[in-house]
Amino acid sequence: MQRIERQPAFVLHERAYRETSVLLEVLTRDHGRIGLVARGIRSAKPRFSRGTLKSLQALELSWQGRGELCNLTAVDPVGTPLPLAGEGAICALYVNELLTRLLARNDPYPGVFARYSGVLFELAAADPVDHGWILRRFERDLLEALGYAIDLQRDVDGQSIEAAERYSLDPERGLLRWAVRPLPPAVGGAAVLALAGDLRPDSEHLRELRHLMRALLRHHLGGRELAAWSLRLPRVPAAPPPLAPDS
Repeated sequence: MQRIERQPAFVLHERAYRETSVLLEVLTRDHGRIGLVARGIRSAKPRFSRGTLKSLQALELSWQGRGELCNLTAVDPVGTPLPLAGEGAICALYVNELLTRLLARNDPYPGVFARYSGVLFELAAADPVDHGWILRRFERDLLEALGYAIDLQRDVDGQSIEAAERYSLDPERGLLRWAVRPLPPAVGGAAVLALAGDLRPDSEHLRELRHLMRALLRHHLGGRELAAWSLRLPRVPAAPPPLAPDS
């Protein structure tokens, strides 16, 4: 029987399990995504408080067992909860769903754990207008860590991506010039190069990248949708135009 003590972790998802327990999907630093059963946590006298198992809170977890589901034995919060609320919290829960659906259980991805921890801090600190760009960068890095990345520097024919060109996506091969394969989603070369160079693009190119990454993710999800994609995020009001100088 395996016994793990004080493993850095985050809870990605939870659901009721049997009469008094909860089934947790957890992202851990050294063991990847794992399934844990918090037994009796919904009973009158739980072994530990359910309030300590908050999503988006850094934790240290201990468990024992073998196979697909192990038994949670201890929970210790690390630091204080991040100030995630509103759109930032919705974006973070989207990231949780994405990891739950894409990561196989018991495959360690320490780079993904570190990147996930970082994106939570970014979302908590950022202005809502920047949330879309934060998510596109996370999606890019996650796909790369899983071996699903496409080349953002060259098209499938080995030609350099050109800012003025339009491209379409072959999820298994990469980007093709729109004239060769005019199938949506269409994305401008300038948007692709911005994502490759980690340079925030304008709002139009951000929309193109959202459609591009969603098509790529949908392919690797076997054509399935994510529940978070159906949510309507609150609109961020545009900044008012500058006042004209006094004449």
